Parts: sequence; C-alpha cells; structure tokens
Amino acid sequence: MTITSEESPLLPLDPHEQVYKRFTPWQKRVILAQVSLSGLLPLFSSGTFVPAIPRISEDLSVSPAVVSLAVSISICGAAVGSLIFAAYSRYYGRRPVYLFGLPFFCAASYGITAVTDVRLLLFYRFFQSFGVSSGMSVGAAVIGDIFKLEERGRAMGVFFAMSLLGPAIAPFVGGAATRYASWRALQAFLCGCGILLLLVMYRWFPETSHPGSRGVDKELPVAERRSFKFVWLNPLSGLYLLRGPTLLIVVLSGYTVLLTDFVLLIPLAYTFGPRYNITNEALIGACFIPAGIGNMIGAPLAGYLSDVGVVKWRAKRGGVWYPEDRLRTTLFGAAVCVPGSILMVGLTLKFVPGTIGLVICLFCLFVNGIGVDLVLSPCAAYLVDVMHSRSAEMMAANQGSRALLLAASVTLIIPSINTLGVLATNVISAFLAWLGFIMIWACIKYGDRMRAWIDVGYSTAEDN
Repeated sequence: MTITSEESPLLPLDPHEQVYKRFTPWQKRVILAQVSLSGLLPLFSSGTFVPAIPRISEDLSVSPAVVSLAVSISICGAAVGSLIFAAYSRYYGRRPVYLFGLPFFCAASYGITAVTDVRLLLFYRFFQSFGVSSGMSVGAAVIGDIFKLEERGRAMGVFFAMSLLGPAIAPFVGGAATRYASWRALQAFLCGCGILLLLVMYRWFPETSHPGSRGVDKELPVAERRSFKFVWLNPLSGLYLLRGPTLLIVVLSGYTVLLTDFVLLIPLAYTFGPRYNITNEALIGACFIPAGIGNMIGAPLAGYLSDVGVVKWRAKRGGVWYPEDRLRTTLFGAAVCVPGSILMVGLTLKFVPGTIGLVICLFCLFVNGIGVDLVLSPCAAYLVDVMHSRSAEMMAANQGSRALLLAASVTLIIPSINTLGVLATNVISAFLAWLGFIMIWACIKYGDRMRAWIDVGYSTAEDN
C-alpha cells in the first residue's frame, strides 16, 4: 500500500470548478461593479428623461404625447441593440461589445443637447439607448461567466440593485435639472458619464467568456485572432430560443410585471401632479424615489432568497437540481406586491385626496418597486441558469422581446388614462400582472414537462 506524503501534489481541480476560479474574489467584485454601472447608465438616462417631458414639449412646440414617443423609441433602440450585441458578444466576447457600444451613447447624448426638432430627438434617443443596450443582456451573461450556480442569484441581485440605483435617483435629478438648469445640460452630463465609463472599461474590464467558448476561438487559428475580421451574424437567432415554453413564460410574465412600473411612472406628472397640486419638476421627480428605493431593496433580497431556495430544494431532492426552484422566490411579489400596489394607487388617486392620499401612493410605489424585483431578479438568474452556454442571447431575447412589447404598450398608457381613466387603466395592468403570476406558478409546477416538450439546448447542473 502506498502512503501519500505531505509533499504529494494536490488533486487537480474539477474543470467545472476551475473555470470559475480564473478571477479572484476581488477581481470579480471589480468586474461586477463595472457591468452594474453599464446597467445603471441606460436606466439613469431614461429615468432623467421622463420628468422633463412637459418642458421638452414646450421647448419643441409639440404635445407631451409626441415627446413620450421618445420613450417608446428608446425602448426599441434597447431591444434592437441588445439582440445585436448579445449575438456578437458570443462570437467576439464581452469586452469588445461594451467598447463598441458606448461611443454610440456618448455621441447621441451630445446630439440631444442641440436638437430643435422632435424628429432629431427621436433619432438620437434611439441610438442613445442602442449604445448602452448591452448593459442588461451582456451584463447578466458576464455574471454567468464568473459566478457559479449557487452564487449567481446574489451576484444578479447586486447587479440589479446597482443598476436600479438609476431609477431611484434619475427622476429627481432629471426634474431638478429641468427646473433649475436645463434638460439639455443634463444630456451633456450623460455624455460625460458615458465617456468616463468607456475609459474605465477600456482600462480595467477583462474578457470574461469561458476559454474556448467564443465563436472566434472555434473558427480562427490563434495567430489570426488578434486581427479583426468582421463576421455577419443573425441577431434574431436568440429569439428562436423562446420556442422553449418555460423561457417564453418567464419572458411574458416579466413583461406583465414590468408594465405595472411603466403604467405608474410614465404618466406620473399627469396623475400625481394634478391630483395633489405638484407643479415643481423636481418634486415630481422626487415622487419616483420610493419606487427606486424599493428596486434597490428588492433586487439583492430576491437574489439572496433565490440562491437560498436553490440550495434548500436541491438538498431536499437529494442533490437533484430542478431549475424552476429559483422561481419560487417570485410568487409573493407576483401575486401580492405588484398587482396589489398598482390597484391601490388607482383607488387612492380616485378616492383619497390630500396629503394622506399622496403618502399612500408613494408607499405603493415603494411596494411596487420591491415586488417588481422580487420577480425580475430571480427570473433573470433562471434564464442564465437554464441557458448558460447562450446566456447573453437568452437575456437579449428576454430584454428585446419584452422591450418591444413595452414599446407598443407605453404608447397606449396616456391615451388609456385620457379615455378610460387612471383607475380603469391600473385595473387592466393589475389583471395582466395576475396572469403573469399564474404563468410563473405553472412554470414552477410543470417546468420539467415543459422543458421536455422542446429541447432548445438547456443547461444541466454539470455545465452550470
């Protein structure tokens, strides 16, 4: 019998474990901070725009409904960009995509500072969102690259929490800038932020794709990889993943939940303002803060709880991984927080005047912010879990299809309020949110059967 000495070499790490040890914990935190900032920028730029809509409509001599089209246009830009950047991030890697997209954001933000025509505003808003659209889709994929399955929910929660700092502070910043300076000056500030982030990522952001997983690694010899060779890719290929029933359900339920956020916040200047006599743009912007704070609390909480749920239910099954266990964290937010809060806002705006009514509405915005992230954060981690090898494309399909649905829906919000009223509009949104809850519940209960219907290349515990 051979006795192993203390000098004997240690057993090599499992290759699956080794791939997640390429970066030290400190490096992972730095990478997470950078992708979170890239996720913050699009949400901050869109959040600062909404409170400025009334002033922009005055300056450009068009109706607020026309200016609000810029919101839909920017959502379309985000959808198109996320699909394109996700496809190319799988081929060229994560780093080149970030460095290519940010200059579009900087140039478009600078262009908005000088617009005198609403058509130019819509044009620049499209490319402004296009340039930073990789923030959410590729950012989530980066997290999947560097964090293991049991750590991914927490990291995704931090990513969403930092990203959603934008909605927490952006409306107030946008309102204050519009009131006391200029909405054009704010766009110049955004341009500067984009340039700073570009410089930071150029200097400190590494390539995070798993070794040998990029398309360029598989198709080009090592000697040719340093020279750039453009390859045409189909950016819509990721959408084909949505033929998987569980994936489609998660995307649609996320849309119904996020729609409540838009129904509450997009027309806020025309609902909270007249009802509670708020005319100052900075104060209107401050009314957005409770929703943002709710987002910041809900995202890391949801990420932590989803990781705990994965570990807990995996242990109950004797080590068997059931991906839909991560979605159990979403149920309370999808069934109670989201639809309940938007319904309460509608009832309060109609029947409760004065300070009491305003306080109730602000509290409901806070609850809605928590509820939205109790759903979206675990859903995002679930999509990365089950489509780990194509996580960027899956997140882009999620973001892109959801954004296109939202772009169409946003154009109907103000007309619906004008025609049906705030309460009826909120009731419709709450009903859709409850449908989203039913879809998630079905996915949790029958997920294994649904995944067996159509195999789109689902990941397993071994390659997660």
